[in-house]
Amino acid sequence: MKKTIFIVEDELMLADMYREKMEMGGFKVVQAFDAEEAIEKIEGTNPDLILLDILLPRQSGIYFLERIREKEELKETPVIAFSNFDDAETRKMAYDLKAKEYLIKTNYTPQEILDIVKKHIKQ
Repeated sequence: MKKTIFIVEDELMLADMYREKMEMGGFKVVQAFDAEEAIEKIEGTNPDLILLDILLPRQSGIYFLERIREKEELKETPVIAFSNFDDAETRKMAYDLKAKEYLIKTNYTPQEILDIVKKHIKQ
């Protein structure tokens, strides 16, 4: 049974690139392109890990993270926040909401992101 990665990324090119890399890494991928869609789509998905962009249209990734942490079945789901928004307050909010990592996208290759995802997936 493949582990499921839930990717929330609004830039289509990046979303496709990360989806392909995760699928090549042996994962099933579910995608959403904004926080509202992600909140709707995650119901019943039961992902093994969430890869979450912080800068999203309308509502931020922090908003999404706050909403899913209210759900019993998602309280402990590992989340890797990744963004090009390097703000100390936002980073603290993500960690306060139990994000495992807060990565700056431009500092990591897709392969490095995959390696970090694998590190946090429950085997």
